[in-house]
Amino acid sequence: MLTLSVAAAIAGLVMTPPSKATLAQIDWRTLGTLMMMLCVLEGFKKENVLAPLASLASKFKSMAGLSLFLVFCVFFSSMFVTNDVSLLIFAPLTITLFRSAGKEKYILPVVSMQNIAAIRGSLLMPFGSPQNLFLYGKSGVSVWRFMLHMLPLCASSAVLLTIFIFVLYRKNPKEAAEPKKRPFSVTGEKNARRWVYIALFAVVLTVIVTRTQFWYAALAVVIIAVAVTDAKVLLRVDYVLLLTFLCFFVFSSSVAGNPKIAGFLGKSVAGNEYWWAIGLSQLISNVPATIVLYPFTKNFAGLIYGADTAGLVSLIGSLASVINYRIYVREYPGQGGKFVKTFTLISWAFFIIVVIPGLLLSGWEFL
Repeated sequence: MLTLSVAAAIAGLVMTPPSKATLAQIDWRTLGTLMMMLCVLEGFKKENVLAPLASLASKFKSMAGLSLFLVFCVFFSSMFVTNDVSLLIFAPLTITLFRSAGKEKYILPVVSMQNIAAIRGSLLMPFGSPQNLFLYGKSGVSVWRFMLHMLPLCASSAVLLTIFIFVLYRKNPKEAAEPKKRPFSVTGEKNARRWVYIALFAVVLTVIVTRTQFWYAALAVVIIAVAVTDAKVLLRVDYVLLLTFLCFFVFSSSVAGNPKIAGFLGKSVAGNEYWWAIGLSQLISNVPATIVLYPFTKNFAGLIYGADTAGLVSLIGSLASVINYRIYVREYPGQGGKFVKTFTLISWAFFIIVVIPGLLLSGWEFL
């Protein structure tokens, strides 16, 4: 993805020579906010901030109950810590617990449903995914209005995921699950750094929700606080994602500055944002597709609903899906094809059910 984004940026600069206008059109605010989020979430991962929640998983006695818990841990946590971070925390935990219980045959379908949970749970909040963060900043609507528009898709997805899980265990709903291993112990553990990251997370959410013009000051505070707390966290930040964002911002502004290409996209995208977002995401994933299509969008709802549905079509549709794939193949080398087959089957079953309701909802304008 980084290679593709760099190539796109170079191609864009060739089409439209760089200028002050190109730099001015780059969304530095989104990049700064994303940098803050990535710093804090790296701290979350390193300090196991969600460890108390994860440790509850070992207390479930049935496979259906354990699967519901693990899938909805991803669903709800993705709303706040982004979809990829929720998968990085709970997908490995799922593999560990199912192995311990001798239930490896359920790992692939449950991990695939966690993938769906990450994609559909994160759509509720402005900070649930990078594309939501970008589009919320552009929308100008309140956080409550944003959530109201995303709630029907989020709530219906929760119901549908529950149905999928019960279908998985339809032959034996009370099948026992007795994992013998805990993912990690948190009893009596005190770590002041956790509270630092929680406080910084509150700062980041405040910046996003209020759209303050002093985001750069908050960025400085977060970076300094993280450097003082644990400078090594700054080395673990996903700078590749930041650079990918920057490159696609350059490409998007260059395309918008080219009259012929902008004219074509303006006529093609307007009124078809939903399908363009889903389709283009299968080539470059939903985050860069959102950045590229936004300047030519007239139906904001169509773009965001399409971008948040695109991850159900293929692994390429969402970077969160690629992360989940990598988690699985690290544990089961050589079984990538098996993952893709199961993921595609379950995701497409979900996609076929939700794609038309999403299209119909795209007529509901963000006001």
